[in-house]
Amino acid sequence: MKLPETEPVSEYVNGKISQKPIPQGEHSRLQTRLSTAINQVGEPQKIALALTELRCTFGGSSIVSDIAVFEWQRIPILPSGRIATKFDIHPDWTIEILSPDQSPSRVIKKVTFCLKQGTKLGWFIDTEDESVTVFQPNQLPEVKEKQDILPVLNLLRDWQISVADIFRWLSFT
Repeated sequence: MKLPETEPVSEYVNGKISQKPIPQGEHSRLQTRLSTAINQVGEPQKIALALTELRCTFGGSSIVSDIAVFEWQRIPILPSGRIATKFDIHPDWTIEILSPDQSPSRVIKKVTFCLKQGTKLGWFIDTEDESVTVFQPNQLPEVKEKQDILPVLNLLRDWQISVADIFRWLSFT
């Protein structure tokens, strides 16, 4: 965890160092649109904040979620009132988007690690089969597809998004 940053970014999870693939078109589009959508709902009311590619160090590991969402009262704030540079806490919601050359099991291990450390919700987005696997503490994973409404943090419960809504962002026709 004291190693210098690498390009692409490296993570340290369950005692292993691995590099994340550089996001490509679909991945980047979903990451940008989803974080923007979450922030449009969460930021004005100061209830949640979504950050992309943020390093979080906790539980003896150092991860970089595609999107890390924090409940507003848990965002590390400096005495100056600015957001902290380092986040030594787990996200409340972690979102991972599978890249073409990425190991699904490695990504799932990262999501489940976060849940074991206190994360309340995890999404694993698979662009290949247009599904979202939902992870919640003490529950079996649930695969959501098409018009299924996805669970979000309780603080955002008035906001609804379906799997189809997410994958619609990939189409430009």
